[in-house]
Amino acid sequence: MTAIPLGVPRRLVEFTIDGQEARVPEGSTVLDACRAAGKDIPTLCHGDTLTPKNACRVCVVEVEGSRTLVPACSRTAEPGMTVRTDTERARHSRKVVLELLASSVDLSTTPQVAGWIKEYEAKPDRFGPEAARINEEPKIDNDLYVRDYAKCILCYQCVDACGDQWQNTFAISVAGRGFDARIAVEHDAPLTDSACVYCGNCIEVCPTGALSFKSEFDMRAAGTWDESQQTETTTVCAYCGVGCNVTLHVQDNEIVKVTSPHDNPVTHGNLCIKGRFGYQHVQNRG
Repeated sequence: MTAIPLGVPRRLVEFTIDGQEARVPEGSTVLDACRAAGKDIPTLCHGDTLTPKNACRVCVVEVEGSRTLVPACSRTAEPGMTVRTDTERARHSRKVVLELLASSVDLSTTPQVAGWIKEYEAKPDRFGPEAARINEEPKIDNDLYVRDYAKCILCYQCVDACGDQWQNTFAISVAGRGFDARIAVEHDAPLTDSACVYCGNCIEVCPTGALSFKSEFDMRAAGTWDESQQTETTTVCAYCGVGCNVTLHVQDNEIVKVTSPHDNPVTHGNLCIKGRFGYQHVQNRG
């Protein structure tokens, strides 16, 4: 069961989830309440350090009195609300969303999605081989991270992390419309010619692997990436006195990538280029 951090004391809101009474701090979302109640609600575009964008719609639930299904990630819990999470209507909607996404992008590196497709009996291949897909080769124009837009679901998390919610670099945005919409830097230039500062905070929030460490990309291509064999050790970044926490992901006694705890009050999952990518000196055995 996931606990909702209370922080400053807030009034509790009482309502019903699937016939059970629920009490959550005022301002909590329906998704917060569902997770606290042990309900497994699938999410893709939801980031726990970002403002919800309601982009993927795979977390929809039924709320009594609402004409349409509502996204649990952004709908605020209200007193007396009646929520149903596992109705035929909600399950059918999630099934169709998963089918549409999986038929148009590569979800092979998206955590949990294979299980959801099985659970909701989604059949992405029913749209046939003519389904519109983004058939782009991965963009490898630097030594730090790779952009594989064939895996991008346009959740906008990277745009928000690079923009006014965290980094304020504004190096990336959405270009184009409709089927031509895509994430791009200004003038669709190489990353090395953009305003990118290589903090890697966009990688931290990417839910599908469309943005990944170059080290991870190379190991996946070689067939050596194995998360089951990796250990995670959280320590303090040694570069400056801010005190950022870094989590070292180690496989075969080598650091393969670095993340940061989202619940850390200093970093909230964010790092600079040194903290996220400057780990080679730790294992320089030359």
